[in-house]
Amino acid sequence: MGYKVDKSDEQWREELSEEEYHVLREAGTERAFTGEYTDTKTVGVYNCRACGAELFRSQTKFESHCGWPSFYDPADTDAVETRADHSIPGRPRTEVRCATCGSHLGHVFAGEGYGTPTDLRYCINSIAIRLDPADSDS
Repeated sequence: MGYKVDKSDEQWREELSEEEYHVLREAGTERAFTGEYTDTKTVGVYNCRACGAELFRSQTKFESHCGWPSFYDPADTDAVETRADHSIPGRPRTEVRCATCGSHLGHVFAGEGYGTPTDLRYCINSIAIRLDPADSDS
C-alpha cells in the first residue's frame, strides 16, 4: 500500500524505541493494563506515535475495562484502516492501522454491547499513540 508517510525499515528503527517499533511496525501488543493512556481522562487528541497523524479524540474514549485505551470512533473516517487479522488460529480479529503511515495500532471489535453510539471498541495500544492535551485556557 502507498502511504503518505513511507519510510524504510531502517528509518523506522532509528526513529522509534525498540518497544514502539515492535508494536507499531511488527504488530506487537503491549501488556494489558500497563499503557500510559489506559485510564487517562485528559481532554485532547490522540495522534499516531510514528507519524503524528490525528487518530482519535478524547470525547470518544470510554472505559471498556479491557486493559488498553478504548475508543468508539476514529477522529475521521479516513484516519485509520482495518484489515483481517488471522494471526491467532481460530480467533479472527480486525486489525487497526494508521492510514497515514501503516503503523499497527491495535484491533477493533463490534457487537459486544458497549453501549456506545457505534457499538465498536477500538482497542489501541498506548505505545502506538501520543496524547496532545487540549489547551487548558479554552
